[in-house]
Amino acid sequence: MSKVHKKPKLVCGVGINDADYAVNSVGPDGKRRRCPYYEVWSSLLKRAYSPKVLARRPTYIGVTVCEEWHSFMAFRAWMETQDWEGKQLDKDIIVPGNKVYSPATCAFVPGEINNLLIDCAAARGEFPVGVDWHRQTKKFCARVRENGKRRNLGLFTTPEAAHLAWRKAKARVVRTAARECDDPRVSAGLLRHSYRIEAGLVA
Repeated sequence: MSKVHKKPKLVCGVGINDADYAVNSVGPDGKRRRCPYYEVWSSLLKRAYSPKVLARRPTYIGVTVCEEWHSFMAFRAWMETQDWEGKQLDKDIIVPGNKVYSPATCAFVPGEINNLLIDCAAARGEFPVGVDWHRQTKKFCARVRENGKRRNLGLFTTPEAAHLAWRKAKARVVRTAARECDDPRVSAGLLRHSYRIEAGLVA
């Protein structure tokens, strides 16, 4: 009687683990290890398709993964060509506003580069990004994060003026990062972001 081969269980409903090796293993020290390529692949699928992740991080709603990367081994083949160790996978630095994980839109970047644009899309309160109410002076304070520290940009009579100061300073910080970046695709993407920030296209 011939064996019935079950179809592999899909990862997040779309991903196919077509690896010809065990992605989870136990080392000589008895500790469980997961293939680093599989770790990145399964994480991006979860960001796009896991209801739990989407409920916790609604900014990922509408994000998809290209059909090519539904195959783990196809994703691994791409990742092996990248400078990925110690870096994070990003999908929207190269193409601002991008919602698709794909070889054309993704790059591995240092954490400080990946975090550089987070506050541009962060949830905000009643004031624009980069703006706080300074209670003592009853004015609006503008601050920008630079080199891991928040730098004061001054006090302003309106939130709009404070936000304008933030836009100019943030665009300058992003352009500096673009000049220092050795990946031409990421560098060009950062420049595009800096123009959008300075023009007020990022709320």
